[in-house]
Amino acid sequence: MTGRAFDRPSYALAAELESMLGDPATGSGPFSFAEIVEHEENGSLPPGAVGLLRSWGFSRYLVPEAFGGGLRNLEQLFLLTRVLARRNLTVSVMFGSALLGVNPVWLWGDETQRSRVAEGMLGGDLACFAVSEPDHGSDLGTNETVAVPDGDGYVLTGEKWPVGNATRGRFLTVYANVPGVGSSLLLLDKSRLDESTWDNHPFVRTVGLRGHDLSGITFRGTHVPDGALLGRPGGGLPGILQVLQITRTAIGALSVGTMDSVLRIALRHARERVLYSREIYHIPVIRRHLVQAHLDLLIAECTAVPVTRSLSVAPSRLSLWSSVVKYLVPTIGEEVVAEAARVLGARSYLREGVASGVFQKLQRDHAIASIFEGTTHVNLHSIASQLPAVARVADRPAREGNTILRALFDWSEEAPLWQPSGRALRLTNASEDEITRGWEPAVARARLIAERELPTAEAVALTKVLDELSTRRKAFYTLIATGELDAATAEAQDVAVEHCLHHAAASCLYTWLYSFEEERTAPVGTAWVILALQRLLSRLQPGADLDESLLPRLEELMLACLDGPEHFSLQAVKAACRLA
Repeated sequence: MTGRAFDRPSYALAAELESMLGDPATGSGPFSFAEIVEHEENGSLPPGAVGLLRSWGFSRYLVPEAFGGGLRNLEQLFLLTRVLARRNLTVSVMFGSALLGVNPVWLWGDETQRSRVAEGMLGGDLACFAVSEPDHGSDLGTNETVAVPDGDGYVLTGEKWPVGNATRGRFLTVYANVPGVGSSLLLLDKSRLDESTWDNHPFVRTVGLRGHDLSGITFRGTHVPDGALLGRPGGGLPGILQVLQITRTAIGALSVGTMDSVLRIALRHARERVLYSREIYHIPVIRRHLVQAHLDLLIAECTAVPVTRSLSVAPSRLSLWSSVVKYLVPTIGEEVVAEAARVLGARSYLREGVASGVFQKLQRDHAIASIFEGTTHVNLHSIASQLPAVARVADRPAREGNTILRALFDWSEEAPLWQPSGRALRLTNASEDEITRGWEPAVARARLIAERELPTAEAVALTKVLDELSTRRKAFYTLIATGELDAATAEAQDVAVEHCLHHAAASCLYTWLYSFEEERTAPVGTAWVILALQRLLSRLQPGADLDESLLPRLEELMLACLDGPEHFSLQAVKAACRLA
């Protein structure tokens, strides 16, 4: 990344990390594909990988500026995590698990708790979120771990498993039932506990993320000192649901980073592999796999980045928007991985060869993205339960919609500084969904731009896809608003999936309107959004096609990014527009 497109400190910081880690395909060191794969075979992390990140200062960006760290907002962390994830998801998840473990402290901790945890994290300590239990999984209403009040502290008994960083982590946010009060969140510091009263479990052997500390912990009458309670007594379950909104959104970076790598590996292979006297890239079906994967990556970015910004702009919307990101972006990521595997053919199955055999690791590691922090079904249920309220006002623009949409989708400005507060998050969005409700005014504006600024062919293509999406969208939300939707049914899951696609279409349109105001007349400046909208329409209406006349513009950009400094991203699109 070069910073030419979005000249902001967060992008410059991500570019600095990118440069420090080097090219994973051709370089050496702990973040090269060759070394990552070598140690993957032994279920371990490359020596020096974590130390290199800590020396660079990655841990600073898990601690908000308000508490002495470097984290300005969630978008900043998303950009950094994307850089890391395109190399090694295992290390990315280690830091992600630490973020999940400390976010309750940033949201509800007192000054003493925040100060102690911030100091430890900045010094290189890790944290974990000890919530799951062996017999209960995602059933958070059942909590057998008990914290009995004892003087000024508690006596803790129970088992938490599986937990990321449970063994390596110093700090634990533990979900425990307090008699007479209800389930609550407690902050534990292992350095202050009697080691004879608790045990860590062995690491769990997993399909992917080999070398990650996925283990557990058992408490046997462990005395927890005074000052452990996080937030209000009995507020454990709502607290979990709120803190997950942040990490569900951040998980999008794992998927986008993976998409960048697998697309790069497959595209490079398609340009180097010669069959039937020509590069296999020129085989129509291979070309289709790669172009669709590139479009899907841009759609995922359009969907995820604005929601990261919403933590600072409109956090009460995260109850809905975070679940949209958590369902849609990993799902798209899985499809991009599958498209890349089809291009690689038999080589996708090998643990050596193309890109040092890293593809199979990326494929296995990414499978976790749709599972943890709430499975696909859990997130679709959350979306479906909120949809009737959203649908009833879907055709009414929100009162401050334009202001919020510009803050979310104009990426030329830094997202506002995050001021952590648990009070800002909500368990339901209560129909406050500017992304759904802003569609019709945005379409009207886009039609005017098409009429006044765009070449005839592009204007016709943009207007046509917007009309088709609008017709389907209106029927969809009208049906939900006038009927009944039981969020527990399979039908509701399908409805939630369609809402996610409408959310993504709106996100692409807003990004074009707010972040591409100066680039719309450049050759690729409108082609990308038309193709992205057509791609989403094809997911809603099988048989809808991409405009072949526009594809060469996006292909040229995709190929230019293959060996250049840019990610496959909207940043690269803007940079190309400015050079045109």
